[in-house]
Amino acid sequence: MEAGKIWNVGLLLVATLVAAKLISVLIMPRSKRRLPPAVSAWPVVGVLVRFMKGPVVMLREEYPKLGSVFTLKLLNKNITFLIGPEVSAHFFKAPESDLSQQEVYQFNVPTFGPGVVFDFDYSVRQEQFRFFTEALRVNKLKAYVDQMVTEAQEYFSKWGESGEVDLKHELEQLIILTASRCLLGEERHLPLPSHPAPSPPRPSSQEAGRHIRNHHSFSQTPQNDLLQCFIDSKYKNGRPTTEAKITGLLIAALFAGHHTSSITSTWSGAHLLTGGKHMSAAVDEQRRLMEKHGDRVDYDVLSEMEVLYRCIKEALRLHPPLIMLLRSSHADFSVKSKEGVEYDVPKRHIVATSPAFANRLPHIYKDPDTYDPDRFGPGREEDKVAGAFSYVSFGGGRHGCLGEPFAYLQIKAIWSHLLRNFEMELVSPFPEIDWNAMVVGVKGKVMVRYKRKHLPIN
Repeated sequence: MEAGKIWNVGLLLVATLVAAKLISVLIMPRSKRRLPPAVSAWPVVGVLVRFMKGPVVMLREEYPKLGSVFTLKLLNKNITFLIGPEVSAHFFKAPESDLSQQEVYQFNVPTFGPGVVFDFDYSVRQEQFRFFTEALRVNKLKAYVDQMVTEAQEYFSKWGESGEVDLKHELEQLIILTASRCLLGEERHLPLPSHPAPSPPRPSSQEAGRHIRNHHSFSQTPQNDLLQCFIDSKYKNGRPTTEAKITGLLIAALFAGHHTSSITSTWSGAHLLTGGKHMSAAVDEQRRLMEKHGDRVDYDVLSEMEVLYRCIKEALRLHPPLIMLLRSSHADFSVKSKEGVEYDVPKRHIVATSPAFANRLPHIYKDPDTYDPDRFGPGREEDKVAGAFSYVSFGGGRHGCLGEPFAYLQIKAIWSHLLRNFEMELVSPFPEIDWNAMVVGVKGKVMVRYKRKHLPIN
C-alpha cells in the first residue's frame, strides 16, 4: 500500500515537471540568438592556462575545430574571435558606439599620460588623430624622407670597412634617432621613453614645457617636424593643445613608430639575407634606380621601390608587431561565419582578431608560412584577390594605422642605403619570435657580417 502511494506521488511529480516544460516551450518566448561556439576547457583554470601558453597557439588549435567565429570564456570575460576577411568587416568598420577601443586599451594611459588618445572619449580622440593626420600628409612626408636619408647616411658612415654587428641593435638605435629627428627636429633630446613598460617614466610637465618653449625660442622659422605640428594644432573649438598633451602625443607617436619600424626593419633584413632570389631582386631594383636617378634618394625615388616594398610587406605579414587587436562591444551584432553559419554576438563581449594568425590563413595565402614577397606582385596580389581585410598587419577600416606610410618610407630609406653600400650575410641562426615582449619582436641577437662595397651600375 505504502509502495503504491510512493509510486503515484512519483508519477505525479514527473507529470508535473513534463507539463511545466511543455508549457514553458509553448508559451514562454524562446531566444532566437545563436551564440558562437565556445572553446572547451576546464572551468576557469583550464582556459586561462591555454590562453597563457599563447593566443596564437590556442587559435591554431581551435580555428580548425570551431571555425572563423568562436568565444573564449576567460575568467569573467567573454572574448569572441573573428578570424579572416569573411568575418572582419564589422570589426574594422563598426562605429565607435558599437565597437570601442577605449576600454580595452586603457592600459596605455600610464604610458601616454592622462588626457591623451585612449584617456579621452571618441570625439576628442578623433581630433587628436586629426593632428597626426595633418602631420603625416604627403608634403610633410617628403620633408621627413630627407631627414631619414640623412640620418641613415650619418649612422652607417660610422661603420668600418668590414665587421660584424648585431643588426637588431643597430637598427633599433638608428630607428630611434630617425624617429626622434622627424618628430622633434632640433629638440630631439626630449627625454621620451624608447622601450615600452607598464608605467615608464614620463618627463614632467615643467620639463616638457621647457623643451617645447625652447623649440619656439631658438627657431626663427617654423620647424618641419611633428612637434611643430602639435604646437600649431588646435581643437575645433579653437582651444590650443597644452604642453602636457603635446608631450603625451609625442610619446604615443614615438612608441608606435619606433617599435613597429625597428622590429619590421630587422625582420625584413633577416629574410632578405636568407632569401636568395629576393635579395637579388631587391639589389637589382636599387641598381636600376641608381642608373635612372644616380645617388639621389628622396620621396619620389623611394616610391618607385616596389620590390623593396613587397619585401617589407611580406615580413610584416609574417611578423606583425601586434598579435591581437581588441574592441569592446556596446551593442549586439550578427556575423556570418566563413562556414556559412550566422552567429549573434552579445554586447559586453570583448571582440578580437589576430593579425598574426589571420595573415597566415592558407585559403588566402599560398604556402602561408613561406617568405614570398612575390605573392603581392602583379598577377598574384593574394591579399587583394581575397578581398578587404585579408592583410591586417596595420589594422584597417576606421582604425587603420596612420603611420603606415611613414613606416614604409623609414624602412625603405634604411635598407636602400644598406643594399647600395654594403655586402652582408647573416652569420647567426635565423631569429625566433619573441612572444613574451609587449610588442612582439625578434628574440636574441641577429649577427650580420658586412663589407663596405658601393653597388656598381652600368
